[in-house]
Amino acid sequence: MFDIIGKRRWFFAFSLLITIPGLIFILLTPLSGGKAGLQFSIDYTGGTTWTIKFADAAVTAEQVRTELVTLGQPDASVTKTGTGYFDIRLSKLDLRVPAAGATLPPTAAPSGSGAPVASSAPSASSAASAAASPTASPAASASPAPTPTPAVSPAPSGSPGPSASPAPSATPIAGATTQVPTDGEMGRIATALQAALGPISDQASLSSIGAVVSSDLINQAIVLILVGSLGILGWITLRFRDVKFGVTALVALLHDVIVVIGVFAILGTLFGVQITGLFVTAMLTVIGFSVHDTIVVFDRIRENRARHAGEPFAEIVNHSLLQTFGRSVTTSLTVVLTLTALLLFGGSATQEFVLALLIGIISGTYSSIFNASPLLVVWQEWEDRRRGRLPGSSSARRASA
Repeated sequence: MFDIIGKRRWFFAFSLLITIPGLIFILLTPLSGGKAGLQFSIDYTGGTTWTIKFADAAVTAEQVRTELVTLGQPDASVTKTGTGYFDIRLSKLDLRVPAAGATLPPTAAPSGSGAPVASSAPSASSAASAAASPTASPAASASPAPTPTPAVSPAPSGSPGPSASPAPSATPIAGATTQVPTDGEMGRIATALQAALGPISDQASLSSIGAVVSSDLINQAIVLILVGSLGILGWITLRFRDVKFGVTALVALLHDVIVVIGVFAILGTLFGVQITGLFVTAMLTVIGFSVHDTIVVFDRIRENRARHAGEPFAEIVNHSLLQTFGRSVTTSLTVVLTLTALLLFGGSATQEFVLALLIGIISGTYSSIFNASPLLVVWQEWEDRRRGRLPGSSSARRASA
């Protein structure tokens, strides 16, 4: 019979080996000002996400990123999905003040009224509405009355055709799920990208997250993990009527959390892997799955403890682990195979989420078998020694060696 409990020091050492490097990289996050360690997405830092598709399928992510850098977005990240869409993340774009003198399309130049007209000229609908209400234009501005008239109320005649030619590249495209932006900094970027890489055929999403929202997300993530962990501690303690079971299960959970976050800190430093909004969902799933395995083992320990009363506790726990080992590994293996397939073929949109699940479930299976139960034995034997009721059999001494 394999003595898992007797070799618990090796398993504890292996856990330290995989958690200490992760802890070091986690601590590098505040020490390096975010340049090393955990890399957070705009869900936590604030910024803009933009998912678009160009009419030219040959456009690459590197071309898009190069254009964004020339447009003053050096921190932009661009990922091309399997369906041809580009996931563009622009950090804190929504908080930046547009550069002075930056105009959108060249259509605003002929108006001759300067920068203020440039911001509204690209909107074809506003030009049409101005042209459709000639009676209101004298009342709107009495002194510079000539300004509305050059807005060329005969716009449908096509007289400003040459100057209006760049405008369609920034206007909403037929069939798009949302409108391509035409105003502000995003309108300038959209126009420039279409001028360099061709028209945008579809826009799936465009959203911005401010600093206040992102800080709320961080606080909610911490609260969720803490509440979930404390709820698990309370329930297991109540279920097994022994605080040792609840605390050792919580320590195993802490091990899994550190492993997952530590791996992401290492990958973020070396490869730029980011923590997205789904990361909290992945962590809560990992916590639940890890506790599921731990409860299975603990339940068998409780049954065997009543069935084999008087035997050393270490032997009871070791026997329970061997009885549930195959079930725990088989259950986890089926999930690992599914997550591996999702990681390889599921696309880039869910890669970070699936990766966190995969690491967490492997770590959770390991900690349920090789950490939680051995820690329970260590605590129980310490308590027995303190109360002077540790069994003196040689088998018990071998099991605790």
